[in-house]
Amino acid sequence: MPRLGTGIALVGRRRELDVLVAALEHGALGRAGGVLLSGDAGVGKSRLIVELARRASTDGWRVLTGRCLDTAEAALPYLPFAEAVGPLSEDADLLAAHPTLARLLPGTVDRGEVRLDRPDVGQLQLFDAVLSALTTLATRGPVLLIVEDLHWADRSSRDLLTFLLARLGGQRLVVLASYRADELNRRHPLRQVLAELVRLPSVDRLELTPFGAADAERFVRALADDGLDDTAARSIARRSEGNAFFAEELVSADTDGMPGRLAEVLLARVETLDQATQQVLRLASVAGRRFRHDRLAAASAGTSPEDLDAALRAAASAHVLLPDGTRGYQFRHALLREALYADLLPGERTRLHAAFATALTDEPDRGSAAELAHHAMESHDLPLALASSVRAAREADQLDASAEILLHAERALQLWAAVPDPRSVAGEDPLELMRLAVWSADALGEPDRAIRHCRAAIELADSVGDTGHGASFRRRYGQYLLALPGRELEALAAAEEAFDLLADEPASPEKAWALAGLARVSCRLDRYAEATEQAYRAIELASESERGPAALAAEADALTTAAVSEEMLGRVDSARERLDRAIALAAEADALGVELRARFNAGMSRHDAGELLDAMPVFDAGVARAERTGMTWSSYGLELRVMQALTRYILGDWDGAASITEGSVSAHVATRVSSVELFVEVGRGQFEAADARIAALPLGQGTDEQVVRFVAMCGAEMELWRGAPDRAAAHVRTALEDQRRLYGVTPAQLSLCALGVSAQSELARLARLRRDDTALREAITLGTQLAELATTAAEQAQPRTGTLGPEGRAWLLRVDAESRSLIGDPDPGRWADTAVAFDAYGEVYQAAMARWRHGEALLATQRSLDSAEPLRQALAVAERLGATPLAEAVRATASRGRVRLGAEPLPVPPSGPTLTPRERSVLELVAAGRTNRQIGTELYISEKTVSVHLSRVMSKLAVSSRTEAVSAAYRLSWLY
Repeated sequence: MPRLGTGIALVGRRRELDVLVAALEHGALGRAGGVLLSGDAGVGKSRLIVELARRASTDGWRVLTGRCLDTAEAALPYLPFAEAVGPLSEDADLLAAHPTLARLLPGTVDRGEVRLDRPDVGQLQLFDAVLSALTTLATRGPVLLIVEDLHWADRSSRDLLTFLLARLGGQRLVVLASYRADELNRRHPLRQVLAELVRLPSVDRLELTPFGAADAERFVRALADDGLDDTAARSIARRSEGNAFFAEELVSADTDGMPGRLAEVLLARVETLDQATQQVLRLASVAGRRFRHDRLAAASAGTSPEDLDAALRAAASAHVLLPDGTRGYQFRHALLREALYADLLPGERTRLHAAFATALTDEPDRGSAAELAHHAMESHDLPLALASSVRAAREADQLDASAEILLHAERALQLWAAVPDPRSVAGEDPLELMRLAVWSADALGEPDRAIRHCRAAIELADSVGDTGHGASFRRRYGQYLLALPGRELEALAAAEEAFDLLADEPASPEKAWALAGLARVSCRLDRYAEATEQAYRAIELASESERGPAALAAEADALTTAAVSEEMLGRVDSARERLDRAIALAAEADALGVELRARFNAGMSRHDAGELLDAMPVFDAGVARAERTGMTWSSYGLELRVMQALTRYILGDWDGAASITEGSVSAHVATRVSSVELFVEVGRGQFEAADARIAALPLGQGTDEQVVRFVAMCGAEMELWRGAPDRAAAHVRTALEDQRRLYGVTPAQLSLCALGVSAQSELARLARLRRDDTALREAITLGTQLAELATTAAEQAQPRTGTLGPEGRAWLLRVDAESRSLIGDPDPGRWADTAVAFDAYGEVYQAAMARWRHGEALLATQRSLDSAEPLRQALAVAERLGATPLAEAVRATASRGRVRLGAEPLPVPPSGPTLTPRERSVLELVAAGRTNRQIGTELYISEKTVSVHLSRVMSKLAVSSRTEAVSAAYRLSWLY
């Protein structure tokens, strides 16, 4: 019998192995990464993975491997990860530190009821537990996580893999996932996932192509142990088309008369076996590539144990089957199983699926329900399919596998009308199935499906007179509508209907929740007095109800809404007291989503009031709570993390702000946190890094408003530092157009307006240098419009506290100061006021920027002595922050004005030859970044004449380049 590919040394694949080994080397140094290994079926992916795993183990890596099954919807959710972390079940310390990980292990206990406030909490905690456990393992030694056959993965496994890859950073961890490229048709669900993953900076894609002619022949000779002559070896290598598995089969066939198609070759191998063995293999093909012995035996009701063992032994001897652990077998390659299954006749296939369905009917093991539902559907046993789909949905619920909950619940709902007496068959209320469908669709971020199921559930609840479910589904329906632009009034109607259904009922947690939901909608619609009243009534209802977790959570949610509404009405102190109470109640109820919402609003209350030093510990505590409970990546967990980083940046702790995001957050997935780090990169002059980050951010329709604003602010400032005010103005214009279209006028737009006026002011300055009256008028017009928009935003928009806060007032003062510079009349007093305002808010960098501009304005008004102090203060801050562009700008300003910033000598006044007016004009335009041709056009002289003037300037300055000429001119105060 010829050898298998796994029994010989690896042939070829040097380039691919080098890429994988390089990933291991980087991972060992704490630069985590992922590799997506693609290739056609049989090309040799598994053999390459075996070789890499062997090398990694030899080098001291912990190798964890999980495989996806070719019946994904019939498998247990997270199966590849359950297999991969299975060996960790003996690590008591690891499980104690990450108890949620136990849900993936055999024999796990029921995790209890789903969270009261959010259906996706359990899944987030599970994802966080897997990431945290791998990170912990990586502190002990490097870890290689392998996920094979990703094209067969269930959606929850795909989501978990995406979560992990998006959060690779400083861990000693490498994630390798393989998939069949030839399986990915246009509608395959993995295609969209791959499109997302390949954009991650830490993920590489590696394609495994068929062997070349020389490697194919070497492989064939190695398989045959050099038992083939040259002609036969070349013939088989040619017919294999470089496919390693096909080559194995052709060598094993060892006959000149073998057919050329792979499926025929595979079936020909099986047909050499006796009829009993062939029948067992046909039955096994129905179970999938991997199957358990006991289940095969139960499905083989007419076969004795001895005959079954004999058939399995014959199949294993023929290299058709391989032992798979201690409980079962697997086909040597998935293609073998696929060829057998495809060869089954329709009636035969139905009968064999029915045999497995019968065998699994009383199977108690976790995960068997999904498999039973699959076999029941394939054998057209609809009642059994309904009952097992309901059970599979419940099993998926225990694993917090939202995608599989939705899959099985929707299938059960589709079967409901096709089965007589479905309630008795399913043992379930259809409204409960609809609840599972609604919650899982919500957790998956599919609001359209959640809304569709909500509407169906409302209709059913109304038709049977179930007011409790009718109110509950309407409340959720209103929440989903509230998240959609332009659907606020529909959300209000749904929330009002939800409470009206329960208005005559006695106090209960559900009634309290209904009113709390209505209060949230009213608050969103800026009906703060009404929202406050509704929230207070919800609090009373919760207090009158049985004091269980549901009532406590409803009261905490209502307290948070009441606090936000009261703050908008100016009652800040009482609002904060209610938030403290809400945090305590939510923690007691273990309602994590409600608690984090309250913590976020408690921090924002202080942040928006300019009490940044008081806000910082609130955000820190919220982030710590989210991390301890596995809620780091929940909506409010992420909001808290963003505000933690942003507040550190504002207070001048730039290193602290960067450390919050560094190595832990993907620019693609956690765009909110990643966008905050842009401020640090731009402020420090790390423009290439900022450009890369902006390119990686998934900007477009649906991007968070804050991300759009942050990117525009950073982009505009970066282009201003680069001397490209036109591009800066474009950043601001695009962002403002999008925001005004979607949100109208908001106080958040003040900062964009200020940067926009700054860009137009610089464009106006350059136009004056060029004596371009048309460009000057355009810049002043556009800048004035932006200043007017800022005034409107300050007067009409409704900020959190009901009045414009210290941050908004500071930005409005900067708009005012920029407006004077726009018309060529810089006002030092306005820039001084701007610096003081940013000081009062606590924004260190913007205060320093204002002091630099204050110094510039003083120099422009011939008050050079007065400019020294603001420039010194600005430089001190810039140097402490590492804000290189600002520091260089301050020094250049001081040099032009011959202002001493420290102990350095005063700049030497220009002596010797001076510039003619025309030479000065040329040099000013060179400093503005113009080419010789552009300068000639603007000054109405030829390009050659420009070159002559520039040569004279460089001669007078004793320099050899345009850049040196500009720098020297500033140093000598020939340019200002």
